[in-house]
Formats: sequence, structure tokens, C-alpha cells
Amino acid sequence: MTSSAAPRLLGAADVRQLAARLDLRPTKQRGQNFVIDANTCRRIVRESAITGDDVVVEVGPGLGSLTLALLEVAQRVIAIEIDDKLAGLLPETVASHAPEQADRFEVVLGDAMRITVLPGPAPTALVANLPYNVSVPVLLHLLMLLPSLERGLVMVQAEVADRLAASPGSKVYGVPSVKAAWYADVRRAGAVGRNVFWPAPNVDSGLVAWTRRERPVTAATREQVFAVVDLAFAHRRKVLRGALRDLAGSAEAAAAALEHAGIDPLARGESLTIEQFARIAEVLHA
Repeated sequence: MTSSAAPRLLGAADVRQLAARLDLRPTKQRGQNFVIDANTCRRIVRESAITGDDVVVEVGPGLGSLTLALLEVAQRVIAIEIDDKLAGLLPETVASHAPEQADRFEVVLGDAMRITVLPGPAPTALVANLPYNVSVPVLLHLLMLLPSLERGLVMVQAEVADRLAASPGSKVYGVPSVKAAWYADVRRAGAVGRNVFWPAPNVDSGLVAWTRRERPVTAATREQVFAVVDLAFAHRRKVLRGALRDLAGSAEAAAAALEHAGIDPLARGESLTIEQFARIAEVLHA
């Protein structure tokens, strides 16, 4: 639903001017690094593959750089912002920079980790520059909370992007990789330079794209499967027989359950798929 009068995106001078209005000093505590490059925002929107039919959730919109780029394409944008000053200024910024799209925007003041419901139509996509210090729990929470989300693209710390998109057997495959795979097919979608942010972060950034998939077919609950995942990676050097001994009752019981699930008791968590973890959980809780 692209309007004839497209939003006017923010540049470096705009971002600093808006920050000055709020007497804002970006904090590491809230992972505040604002994008000052309009082309990066357009790239994120393009890579996300959203269309004019999408209702988009954005987390941590900040001063509105990505928000305006999303409004250039999306049917509707719902932005979740924890900072009351930023949330208060955002509607004004949208009204002045995207007047023809302003009625398709809403800001929700709150913590994305504690949100339980969102206003308006069910969202279909998540596109965000996630606060790096809570990026994985926020992503997993929203994937769990909003089954209507079909796809998305998030910008996170480069190392986190690698972990989220990792395959079994990779050195960086771990808890985030497995839990994200419960909900979606995840892939790396590129890198982002430090110079597009203000202030420039001390870490590299990466884009992660995902598409919703059917959850593994299992009688075990998500909580039961994730408990097995957590234990399997709690001590990376432990084989599964030892890692799951407390959950099973003993190392022998763990070994028997693993064999029943078709898993080598001497395997390690980093070699297993989400489907295999689900089988283990199902046997342990049968």
C-alpha cells in the first residue's frame, strides 16, 4: 500500500536533532544505537520481503528511522517501545515525516518481553533493530506469543545472528539455534556496518531472516522440549547421557530413554536437530 507521497526518512542530522529535543543520551542498558542511514533502513525492509498486505510489529523503534521505512511499504505498523520519551515523540515524528501513512501507525508503550496482547489486526511480520542485550529472548517470546507472524527480519549482534541461523554440528550451534528452529526456518541475510549507527556500537551487526514453519510433530510440549535443550547445552562437553541424568533420574535411565528415541547416548547436544530433541522429550515424559 505505497502512497504517492512516500515517507521522508531520517538522516543523521534528523536523528541527532530529535535526540536533542529529548535531551537523549543513548544508553547501553537499553541497547540504544540508532540507525542514521536511510539506505540501511530501506535495505532491511527490502530484505524482509514485506508487502502492502502485511501488518508489521517493530520492537525498539527508537526515534523512528526504520518505522518510516516500514510505513513506506506495510499496510500497518505497530511499534513496541519501552522508553516513554521515545514512545511519546514517535507519533509526532510519523505525522510530520509520513503524514499520509500516520493513520496506519500505532505505538505501544511497554516491554516487548512482557507484552501479552497487541492492538488491531493480527500481525503478520516482525521487522526490527532489536536491542542487542535482549534480542534472543525478545524474538523467542514474540514467536511464541504471536502465531500469526509468518516471517520477519531482525538486526542483531553479528555473533547472535550466526547462532540463530546455525545448523547442527556448527561450532556456534546452541540453545538459540534450536529454540528458533522450533518456530521457524532461519537464515543469515547479510551484515551491517557500524558506521550506520549513532552512537557506533562496539560490535558488528547482522541480519537474520526467518519464515514460520510447522512445529515438530510430538506429544511433548514446547516447555518440555526446551527443558531438554537447556540441559543438553548447559555443559557443552557433556554427552547427552550425563547431561540429562537429573531429568531422567539417573545416567542409566537417560541412556535408555535416548536409545528408545533413536539417539546415541554418547552424542552431544550440538549434533541434534529440534526434531530429535522433541523425540527425547517425548520419551522422557511418556
